[in-house]
Amino acid sequence: MQKRHRVREVVNWVNLSTPLGLLVSVIGRAQIERGEHGLFLARHYRFPLPPAPAFTVGNVILVRLDEAKLARRPRLLLHEERHATQYAWCLGPAMLPLYGLAAAYSWLLTGDPASRNVFERRAGLKDGGYKERPLRRVFRVRGE
Repeated sequence: MQKRHRVREVVNWVNLSTPLGLLVSVIGRAQIERGEHGLFLARHYRFPLPPAPAFTVGNVILVRLDEAKLARRPRLLLHEERHATQYAWCLGPAMLPLYGLAAAYSWLLTGDPASRNVFERRAGLKDGGYKERPLRRVFRVRGE
């Protein structure tokens, strides 16, 4: 494991985001396995929230997609791994309200919680399966 992955792993254990992710996995009746780069994969997550095909809490990537669907989206886990790094930088569970604010800001500007969300943009919108939506008309600069 590379040093940066090990540092992220330790930081996300210390900031309690990985234990929180494992708890969410258990609540969602997911099958937990060790993945690459110090990550856990929680497959077959069943709880209805959030309504995403995959999401990350600490170093835990929770996935609803079956193997075939996940294979058709090879960059999704890379996108989610970037969120694991964001948890380390945001001091763990503090990322949850920060992400919520970023999603609200994006929704206000575009009607979409991901398009202008700094966390989704830095994780790679396209890798996460998102399409960038234009600004709402009221927020566009004349001439655009």
